Amino acid sequence: MSFSFSKKYVSAFLTDEEIFAYREQIRAAHRALHEKTGAGSDYTGWIDLPVNYDKAEFARIKDAAKRIQAHSDLLIVIGIGGSYLGARAVIEAVKSQNYNALCKDTPAIYFSGNSISGTALRELVSLCEGKDFSVNVISKSGTTTEPAIAFRVFRKMLIEKYGKEGAAARIFVTTDKQKGTLKHLADTEGYETFVVPDNVGGRYSVLTAVGLLPIAAAGIDIDDPAENACYRYVAIRNALYRKGKKTELFACYEPNFTMMNEWLKQLFGESEGKDGKGLFPTSAIFSTDLHSLGQYIQQGERILFETVIHLRAPQLDYEIQAEEDNVDGLNFLAGKPLSFVSEKAFQGTVLAHYDGGVPNVILTLDRLDEANLGYLIYFFEKACAVSGYVLGVNPFDQPGVESYKRNMFALLGKPGYEKEKEALEHRLSM
Repeated sequence: MSFSFSKKYVSAFLTDEEIFAYREQIRAAHRALHEKTGAGSDYTGWIDLPVNYDKAEFARIKDAAKRIQAHSDLLIVIGIGGSYLGARAVIEAVKSQNYNALCKDTPAIYFSGNSISGTALRELVSLCEGKDFSVNVISKSGTTTEPAIAFRVFRKMLIEKYGKEGAAARIFVTTDKQKGTLKHLADTEGYETFVVPDNVGGRYSVLTAVGLLPIAAAGIDIDDPAENACYRYVAIRNALYRKGKKTELFACYEPNFTMMNEWLKQLFGESEGKDGKGLFPTSAIFSTDLHSLGQYIQQGERILFETVIHLRAPQLDYEIQAEEDNVDGLNFLAGKPLSFVSEKAFQGTVLAHYDGGVPNVILTLDRLDEANLGYLIYFFEKACAVSGYVLGVNPFDQPGVESYKRNMFALLGKPGYEKEKEALEHRLSM
């Protein structure tokens, strides 16, 4: 594994003194994080995960993944937010966006319970018909609306197809260690359970059983901190934020990184976006999005900077062939791999955006494999937590997320929300 961090394309926007000015704040944030004295410290268990984890559960995760691979054509992973996003991001980054079409010795993996779309649910139900499938439901409580609806549907399908005992062998529950509706159901029905740790929040949970079981089922090796680079990144992004760069654009030149971008948006958006503060996280896949967002990045309002995840080598490559008539004029690239073209696109884009007034932080990895991606996840989790403390917010809560839920429950007529329902319906009718 190899990782490098470059601030070369930030130098025109920040001096070393402006970056070093955050040294004491970062040291204080580091102490608060590791000594568990900062806001939300009850949710910092992820810090020690690379060395301090439940070895027995880890072995059960690998065993369960092998059983799923042996008897299932499909694995349905049910969860929302951090309960599915990290796993999907890793599977697509390490394997492929087209994993389900390309997988041979491992089950296709579909994600459900992350929306309220009847169309999406009906399509997935149809995909399971005539196939052997298993379910991994991930929920701390078991009562979150979206995954609860999906689990109700797929649990019923499993029981009808395999009987209660056969279904029990195909349902894997990742939930609270001791309490909650889902934990009670799993114990009653004999479903194998894995733990959503009390001290790890959803968006930081990808390296727990929440993410590891689906990742292992996809055939990804789960056995496989440079803090100076991490904290330099913290200093740079905070310094740029205070100089008016209010948006951080995560960019990568590999389409398989798309869901990792989505995970990054949740990680930073939920962690920092509160108290009227925080960088707005957005993302792009280049060169695709250069044909849509490229114009704004180059010449729009100067409110953003880019954090580019740059890969030295692709997982696969393709050589451009010469054609006799050269109709498209591409023979000058004959004999060159697409990775060469992508690298030049990266270099040209960084220079163009930098010259156009957009700072670029470059994080370089050898490739998207297990070791590099595991490191990158931990790097961003650490940077996000420390950045939150430097910003002066609790990076481990998400109070704003509850607002829409309260309104939705009231409008749906959930018991206990009668007064709110009347008030909201009145507002909607005005």
